[in-house]
Amino acid sequence: MIKDITIGQYFPGNSVIHRLDPRLKIVLIFAYIVAIFFCKNFQSIGLMLLLLFVTVLLSRISLKLIGKSLKPILIIILITSLLQIIYNKNGEVLLEYWKIKITTGGVYTAVFTTIRIAALVLASSMLTYTTSPTMLTDAIERLFSPLKIFNINVHSIAMMMTIALRFIPTLIEEVDKIMSAQKSRGADFESGNLAKRGKALIPIFIPLFINSFRRAYELAFAMECRCYRGGEGRTRLRQMKMALRDYLAFLITTASIAGIFVLNHFFAAVI
Repeated sequence: MIKDITIGQYFPGNSVIHRLDPRLKIVLIFAYIVAIFFCKNFQSIGLMLLLLFVTVLLSRISLKLIGKSLKPILIIILITSLLQIIYNKNGEVLLEYWKIKITTGGVYTAVFTTIRIAALVLASSMLTYTTSPTMLTDAIERLFSPLKIFNINVHSIAMMMTIALRFIPTLIEEVDKIMSAQKSRGADFESGNLAKRGKALIPIFIPLFINSFRRAYELAFAMECRCYRGGEGRTRLRQMKMALRDYLAFLITTASIAGIFVLNHFFAAVI
């Protein structure tokens, strides 16, 4: 399960999605996430799923890898769907047992919510999958550069956000190594009640925190040895410029978002 977590990882490639301007990708991902919440029926959310599916195909990232990004949140999706089915009483009654009543409205809402959460996770993952840490840092800094008028160190904020994001795969790998080492010493993480399982995780968290602080110190020391003093006066090897593919991606995403409101107007709302 730990190895299946792919949050924060970058997979190099030369696809159209990889070559999009990282600033544009951040803006489009944010717009996509907001647009998902405006979908009121299966037709509108189907349009957004089609846009996401085309993006995944153009990125040339394997569907098996894409599926791994959903595994860590399967429990959340199942619990959310179950709550929607139990507590939503709208529509016709499909099944009634004791105090539990399953209706068409609950089923529709559960399916709709499941699709929405999965689309949000996949869209967010596509950003880190197709954008290198360096380009992501530069893009965040460029987008938040207007905050410099308020004497906010945008470069440091962007650097911290990117480093925190890139540390996720490293910490996941560290957890897997520590768990394997503890299991070889006879540790049991799968049996017992909730309190016992929580207590069994203490031998994992202690070395994890120690290794995290050690890695942070080594990174800070390495940056200091390379005379890193922030973004003031620094130049960049790669200059970000908008190309034709970026304008096309912007137009397609804008047209898709506009299509949401059209479909919401002509088709009945599910939620």
